[in-house]
Amino acid sequence: MDRPEVEVRRSKRRRRTVSAYRDGDRVVVLIPASLSRKEEAEWVETMIARLEKSERRRKPSDDDLMKRAKGLSDRYLGGLALPESVRWVDNQESRWGSCTPGDRSIRLSVRLQGMPSWVVDYVLVHELAHLFEANHDAKFWAWVDRFPQAERAKGYLAGWSAAARLDPPPDDHDEVD
Repeated sequence: MDRPEVEVRRSKRRRRTVSAYRDGDRVVVLIPASLSRKEEAEWVETMIARLEKSERRRKPSDDDLMKRAKGLSDRYLGGLALPESVRWVDNQESRWGSCTPGDRSIRLSVRLQGMPSWVVDYVLVHELAHLFEANHDAKFWAWVDRFPQAERAKGYLAGWSAAARLDPPPDDHDEVD
């Protein structure tokens, strides 16, 4: 992985803390002005590593999504949902996820990247349930609601949609897809 462009900002007000964040393709590292150049270099490497680790956790790869989906199926759906593929897509403007039972594929909107893991897990459980329950009927929701944070995730996604001024999905028991 290429090292990102780094901007170091020294502050006389900052005494002990070091922090970093992404600003586009650049990483900004905030450090106390009193640090030596050697300490600065060490902190820059540490903070880049922390930032990249955090980003990997918040934006899992397609392979990571597949592993998560299989684990969620085992834990909440009795292992009944066996997807063939699970991947991120960037062409879903109004849906959080979609499922094609015929080829057992699940797609999650890239808009979910960076959201809390329990929200992504909820959408995965929702789509996994479609592998054996096609409609949003009572049986379907009984499976989805086995996920302990289902109601919380539904509320999170509804709030996010409202804040982003997206059209709400049809009122079909808080439909995800």
